[in-house]
Amino acid sequence: MTETRFLGKTNKYGITTIFVVVVMLLLFMASCGKENKEVVEVEFDPENTYTMRTTDVVSLVSDSGITRYRMNAKEWLVFGKAKEPYHYLPQGVYVEKFDSLFNVEASVKADTAYYWDKKTLYKLIGHVSVLSQEGKRLDTSILFIDQKEDKIHTDEYFELQEGDKIITGIGFESNQNMTKYTIFDSQGTFPVSETPRDTSNVNTTTVDSTAVEVAKVDSIK
Repeated sequence: MTETRFLGKTNKYGITTIFVVVVMLLLFMASCGKENKEVVEVEFDPENTYTMRTTDVVSLVSDSGITRYRMNAKEWLVFGKAKEPYHYLPQGVYVEKFDSLFNVEASVKADTAYYWDKKTLYKLIGHVSVLSQEGKRLDTSILFIDQKEDKIHTDEYFELQEGDKIITGIGFESNQNMTKYTIFDSQGTFPVSETPRDTSNVNTTTVDSTAVEVAKVDSIK
């Protein structure tokens, strides 16, 4: 009788049922835990995977405490783990250089741009337009700017506006200020009035440093 009252109070069968349910839940959770630990390997290609992505770039660069350059770019990708680290601006770039009164004295514009850190080499692609401090303007489709060698060059068709004349040809090389240049295949010289110009493609010189103000930054370490 005493035992019957004890069983009635403790509900031995109820305790046994709860114990079984708890064990089953623990086993289920353990199995789920093992599944969550599964690792998915993702292939990393350093040549084609960026380590930083920046959008809506507006960069002001100072020289001796004076703002001398401004750069605008819609998107800036950095491939810092590549064998030869480089920067890629797929949606174009515009750089302008100011004088002491903040007047634009030189500029560069391109639809796409690459820059290799170690080589200090730029490759500009698309509607490339360069305006030098002397007022000369170069338009072409591909242009290399080699800071280390102080040289710019292209093997493509180009138009060079100098004063009231336009020189056309295939293959052009000069120093960065375009004060000394070589034309490899000249196709003629024309008065400016005879050759329509696309004034939307004005642009450059290169910058010595980078100070970036950005709206959005994605990075991979």
